[in-house]
Amino acid sequence: MNILTFDIEEWFHILDNDSTKTAAQWRRYESRIHINMERIFKLLNDTGVKATFFILGWIAQEYPDVVRKIVDSGYEIGSHTQNHQLVYEQDSKTFSEEVERSIKTLEDISGKKVRCFRAPGFSIREDNRWAFDVLVKEGISMDSSVFPAPRAHGGFPSYTANAPAYIKYDGIVLKEFPISYANVLGKPVIYSGGGYFRLFPYFFIKRWAKNAPYLMTYFHPRDFDAGQPMIGELSLKRKFRSYVGISGAYNKLKNLLNDFDFIDIDGADKLIDWEKADVVAV
Repeated sequence: MNILTFDIEEWFHILDNDSTKTAAQWRRYESRIHINMERIFKLLNDTGVKATFFILGWIAQEYPDVVRKIVDSGYEIGSHTQNHQLVYEQDSKTFSEEVERSIKTLEDISGKKVRCFRAPGFSIREDNRWAFDVLVKEGISMDSSVFPAPRAHGGFPSYTANAPAYIKYDGIVLKEFPISYANVLGKPVIYSGGGYFRLFPYFFIKRWAKNAPYLMTYFHPRDFDAGQPMIGELSLKRKFRSYVGISGAYNKLKNLLNDFDFIDIDGADKLIDWEKADVVAV
């Protein structure tokens, strides 16, 4: 089961960086969302693949036409919060307001029920598991925020189910579609999205994907935008992580979509026998 997803945000929505944290700061930068979305739409149209789009509420508010085109093209939408903030830097009330506002914005524009969610930076961690309770209370039934490995601003390394499963926390149950990984020398290696996908040669990605019964991808419009400006305030390490491999990422993804069959989260949900799915207590 191979699932294609995109996190819809601007090229300047870089986490953990003081100069790109607030909406007031975002207005200093040029918008590239339309040119980048057209690139994604063309790829999906050329390959005939369905995808789930986790859309930032801020994007929906500023560019409702982007949401309408996604929905009119027959693609599934989900929430990526309203303002692209790290969940573990918020309390439960603030996070609930972020999720609620994004869902309302998306549903008002699209006329579609929002059932899916992904946290910015996969920032639901072991120390803020209360976020799962918030999601259920806000009407989310399917989540894809678990990153089952250590990560700079997120990560849930104690979560070891490398497949869709039920998350059980404090009396609530939620369908989880975690980021997938390959076992390399006994360690989880993420390769199916973002900088990891851009960094690894396609030879390794294809081999790992071929051996994976479950593959969850995650891409951003900026992953394929070789013309985007560079945020000067980033450290050399962050610049490497944010910009490595962009020039070849589009063709790499096109090869992946041609070499394997992909579906969206809704399609995967319908295929899974949830009565036999694992239940993971977190």
